[in-house]
Amino acid sequence: MHRVEAPRPGPSASLVGREHDLDRVRALLEGHRSGTLLLSGEPGVGKSALLDALAAAAARDGTRVLRAAGAEFEADVGYSALNQVLLPLHGILGRLDAAAREAVTIALGFGAGPAPERLVVCNAALALLRAAAEDGPVLLVVDDLPWVDRASAAVFGFLARRLAGERVRFVAASRTGVDSFFDSSGLPSYEVPALDGASAARLVDLYFPDLAQPVRRRLLHTARGNPLALLELPDALRADQRRAREVLPAVLPLGERLQSVFADRVRGLPASTRALLLLATLDDTGDLGVLAAAARARGDDADLVALDAAEEDGLVRVEESPRRLVFRHPLIKSAVVAEATSSARRAAHRALADVLADKPERRAWHLGEATLQPDEDVAALLEGTARLIQDRGDAVAAIAALTRAADLSPRDTDRARRLAEAAYVGAEAIGALTSASALLEDARRADPGHGASLRSANAAVQLVLNSDGDLATAHRLLVGAVEDGEHGFDAEDPALIDALHFLLLLCNYGADEALWAPYYAAVARLRPAPPPLLLVAARTWGDPAHADAATLRELDGIIAGTTQDTDPARIVRVGTAAVYPDKLAAVREVSWRLVRQGRDGGAVRRHIGALMHLNLEDYHRGRWSSVLELSEEGLVQCRQSGYSVCLWFFQFTKGLVTASRGDTETAHALAEAMINWAAPRGIREAVHTALHVHALADIADGDFDAAYRRVTAISPAGSFPPYVAHACWVFFELVEAAVRTDRRAEAVAHVRALREETNVAGLSPRLALLADAAEALVTEDDAEAALLFDRALAAPDAERWPFTLARVRLAQGERLRRARALSESKAPLTAALRTFERLESAAWAERARKELRAAGRVAPHGEGGTGTALTAQEREIAELAATGLTNKQIAERLFISHRTVGAHLYQIYPKLGIASRVALRDALRRQEQG
Repeated sequence: MHRVEAPRPGPSASLVGREHDLDRVRALLEGHRSGTLLLSGEPGVGKSALLDALAAAAARDGTRVLRAAGAEFEADVGYSALNQVLLPLHGILGRLDAAAREAVTIALGFGAGPAPERLVVCNAALALLRAAAEDGPVLLVVDDLPWVDRASAAVFGFLARRLAGERVRFVAASRTGVDSFFDSSGLPSYEVPALDGASAARLVDLYFPDLAQPVRRRLLHTARGNPLALLELPDALRADQRRAREVLPAVLPLGERLQSVFADRVRGLPASTRALLLLATLDDTGDLGVLAAAARARGDDADLVALDAAEEDGLVRVEESPRRLVFRHPLIKSAVVAEATSSARRAAHRALADVLADKPERRAWHLGEATLQPDEDVAALLEGTARLIQDRGDAVAAIAALTRAADLSPRDTDRARRLAEAAYVGAEAIGALTSASALLEDARRADPGHGASLRSANAAVQLVLNSDGDLATAHRLLVGAVEDGEHGFDAEDPALIDALHFLLLLCNYGADEALWAPYYAAVARLRPAPPPLLLVAARTWGDPAHADAATLRELDGIIAGTTQDTDPARIVRVGTAAVYPDKLAAVREVSWRLVRQGRDGGAVRRHIGALMHLNLEDYHRGRWSSVLELSEEGLVQCRQSGYSVCLWFFQFTKGLVTASRGDTETAHALAEAMINWAAPRGIREAVHTALHVHALADIADGDFDAAYRRVTAISPAGSFPPYVAHACWVFFELVEAAVRTDRRAEAVAHVRALREETNVAGLSPRLALLADAAEALVTEDDAEAALLFDRALAAPDAERWPFTLARVRLAQGERLRRARALSESKAPLTAALRTFERLESAAWAERARKELRAAGRVAPHGEGGTGTALTAQEREIAELAATGLTNKQIAERLFISHRTVGAHLYQIYPKLGIASRVALRDALRRQEQG
């Protein structure tokens, strides 16, 4: 690792990834009888750092360390490097005989007289080192041999060959392939390699922990294990580039030190060679045919023979199959670009554009870089390229193409339109809210009348929502843009459809029927017909309690077509429509695809949306550890990207888990934070979800009166208000709390409304299960209640929702116990207890134990060897492992890492009282039978 001058976080003196190299160098130095070792390696590979570490270790061991480093400005000063080494020994010059002492004194500039013979100086220096070694071991360290002056290099070469058997060791470092005055022939050497991939990644993470993943990946690829490059390249980038909110240059710029070590070799090449290397760098494919054609297009008479100089210097090589030019190191490309003038770069881009007519995207980019004056043809090509790039999910590159298109737009209206489009992409996809705001302001300056465009309005609304603005303002802005736009309500207009989907989100967030009229009016005007998803999502997400069977069938068809979809926005929108009908399992795989893309630098907002859906699915499935992990990931993404409007959702999913587990203090705190943020902004949907968390925590605490007040603030007893989506997820809590607080009439009224006024039970088997259970709670006749509970528990795939199922079993057991059917109450109460223990749902488990004790039964405690219950995810992993699947296969099935699987198994074995996976099957069977 190379040392850096500026302080950075972490242990700056550590040699990341160099432990083996340091051990190897010490072993070679100590083990070779000559006592000499030469280090070599490419510039910046860390030779100096190894010398530093070696010197420090020697000093700690009591060795006297004498150091020198060659310097370009002293290369012509005789004995300047020798002076650095021997100056600390000035105090023992008296141990030398007169002739040797005089030679050293004159050579080092301490005395006057005729210059001594070179051999005399060499012998005198050796004598002085031997004299110093009488007091203890000596280590002579010389860095940057190519810059050591001729006279000193001769003395060092003499010493390096005459230290055998002495208590003096000599180690020096030089760049590979660089000549020097030092004669290294026959001397033992060690070439310092580049850092391996893991060590390079560790070094970057140590010094630049906040680099966005695609930037980190590009940096690691470009640096190829060169520590100096790993530490300097990020510093040459702007903050938004490091966060992946701005496109990286095609060739990464070099820092000052990298420039000094790589540019010299490029600068010394013939002009014709540098010109060809510039073409090859900007083309970046290595295609020799393209390179030759571009050289001809530029008017060069020279053919590719001019590359010979670069090949001979080791900067490039030509691979034979396929024949292409390969740079020895990507940093050479950066040096080539840095050494070229701006006019030379433009000419090279123009030549490449001329020969890439069959590659429209690459041609558009080259034309954009080659053009100085406004040019609508080039701007239009770049705009079209931006759309293609965005379709592939690279929003950052799309923004770069759009802004360049705007720069080249002759007309202000086109410039404003393209800037607004770039602002929209930035705000919509990557969270570049600050730059989106600046782009919108540039668009308004270019064309003051463009502020009402759909793209401008969409971006502006994102800025409003993610700042201190309120939902009513955002809704008014977007409705105005939709109603006043010049789109003609064309259903094929992507800007209009995007705006309507965003308006749908605002309406849902507001949970107010009055917000929906403009939405439905706009959708009704779409020609030739509105996209089905706009209509379906308005019902299944906006007003799910009143979604009819036909709408749900249409949703099934839309979901079926999404499994092969590649449009991130559509995948998230379909997932959103699937939330309340509990159909998120059908989009789980594609949601994970978006999460993986997001982790790899894809669209942040889509990453966040997919995390939301995975969290809800995992909560209902009992994968609560996963919910907490993914919620934390979502919170980090929101904070880093600026999407503060999405923070509440991950607080909600964390709150669901903590409330369900009985960590009510945390749950109430999360819910309060949600309300404090959302209420002033009019985001009632967030307030409703917070009240849901509060109510669950209240029930866990046994405070049913408080729970009743919370849920009736969402949905008054006996009522399911239109477009209050969350009402269909809290009706069971309302009925249970009403029954437990002697509000029987209210409970009955709510069940009646549930059955007669809504289709909640038709949304999903889980909600049907809860609807039957809620009706059982208010039914006076015990026999009828028993039938309703039996029907509820017979719901298809009821085991898919372990917490829901356990709560219904608990309610059934409580009803049976109160009806004095004590024997019959044991089975549902015991089953509920086991599930609660698996889920680590302490408060509900204790309720089940109390009921069992009240029924005269001994309440069983946890399962397994330690008496600690398996969590839902641990049980799922254990069951899969028991079938013989490997950790990797389990990880692929559950969308987690194989290391996470191993960690879970490590915790599972002691809980089950076993030592290995071969005993899993029997241990799980014993649990089921117990």
